[in-house]
Order: sequence, then C-alpha cells, then structure tokens
Amino acid sequence: MRGHQDTENGWEVAHLLDGPSLDGVRMAGFRDRAAVGLDMQVLPQPAVIVVIGLGDALLTVEDTAGQRPMRSFIASQSPGPARIRGEGVACVEVSLAPRAVHALLGVSPRELDGSVTALDDLWGRPARRLHERLSDASTWQERLALTDAFLTRRAAGTPPMSPEVAAAWDTIVARRGRIRVADLAASFGWSRKRLWSRFTDQIGLTPKRAAMLVRFDHAARALCAGESAGDVALACGYADQPHLHRDVLALAGCTPGALASRTTSAT
Repeated sequence: MRGHQDTENGWEVAHLLDGPSLDGVRMAGFRDRAAVGLDMQVLPQPAVIVVIGLGDALLTVEDTAGQRPMRSFIASQSPGPARIRGEGVACVEVSLAPRAVHALLGVSPRELDGSVTALDDLWGRPARRLHERLSDASTWQERLALTDAFLTRRAAGTPPMSPEVAAAWDTIVARRGRIRVADLAASFGWSRKRLWSRFTDQIGLTPKRAAMLVRFDHAARALCAGESAGDVALACGYADQPHLHRDVLALAGCTPGALASRTTSAT
C-alpha cells in the first residue's frame, strides 16, 4: 500500500502517498531500524538509481575505482562490479527509467560511463541543499514530497527524448530484449547507424547493450526468485544455459548460482 510504513528484515520502508509526479520515476524511503547494516551488490538494471543519504552517515562504495566514502550517489544502468556497505543507513532511493534520466540527469547518460558517481559531483550545490532539507524534515512523507518537487523542478523545460528513441526503448522492454537492432531501426525507417547514435546518446547504452540488459534483468529476477538456470535460460530467450552463464558473468561478475543468493537494489 502506498504510504504505508513497515519493517521488512529490520528495514523501515515508506512510499509517497500519491506517487511521484513524473513519469518513469519511482522512489522510497529506507531506514535501518534494527541496525542490521547494509551489504549489497549493485546489479545492472534498466534504470539509473539515485541514493540520497540522510544525516551524516557515509556509505562505502567498492568498485573498480577502489573504496570510496559517499553520502549520496548515482549508479548507472550498468555500473560494473560494485558493492555498497554501510551502518545506520537512512536514505531516499529514486529509480529513474530512461525517459526520466534524459530529463533529470543534466548530462548525457553516456557520461556516467558504467560507474557509481557521487551525487555532489553531478548535481553540485542543488544536491547538497536537497540533502540538508531532507535531513531536516521530520517525516517520510515530507522527505519524499521534497524529493518529488526537486525532481519536478529539474525536469521543467528540458527537451523531451526523441519519439523514435523512446519507442525503440519501449519496444526493447516489451520484447524483453529479444529483438534484432537492424529490425528495430527498420521499423522507424532509420539506418542501423542512425539508431545506434541517437539511442546511445539519449539512453546511455547501445541498442544491443540495452537489449542485453533488459533480458538480464528478467533473468536475474527469476534466478533470485529460485528458478533454475536451465528454466531461466529457456524462458528469457537465451540460446542455451551457457549463453545465460556468459551474460550473467559479463554483467554481474558472477555465475547464475552466485547471483541467485544476492540482493539487488529496488524501489
């Protein structure tokens, strides 16, 4: 139920009563009520994740750049091997679908370059001001409403994603990543090269990589739900189980069996 606050595995979770104002945005508030601590692998997914920490607690981000303390961060759709650890965590987490990323990021998604980036480095003073206001707020509904208003202001006046790129992304999602790039380009009367260039600039991934990511997302959810690798490979359109193994290894840095025991960030 939207707006309901409960405790799941020691975590308090809250959602905005009326839902976010912008299309393609999901958000939730999280607090480690039971001091269980956070130790989470960040998995690739077809969304950009923004985490805005509350108070002074810092998270430790471990990725190819080493260990870095961050209060707030933004994780690209395909962040590479990355792990987040922290104690006493309280934060607002925002999930941005490609349409919302295009409007809100402030830079081309390509500039995230498969990374986890400190939010202050990307949004500067407005990000610091938002953190202060969220930390001063006394309720989850106030914090989530402040975040919603901040995002709405950022989106105002930004040019929309091109209809062809938006439709291409929607088609990839609807087909669960099972589509040839040449067929996708032809459906808009575009060359493969033109689709590749426009799509990559506005989505931050090549069409082929986006299709691979969407298919992986479905497979990862099924694996984490306890389905066998063989069944997942068949249901998600992989040529065979070794094909699934290669994609999971490339995107998550582990085997399907290891992935099944790990938790991904989600709102």
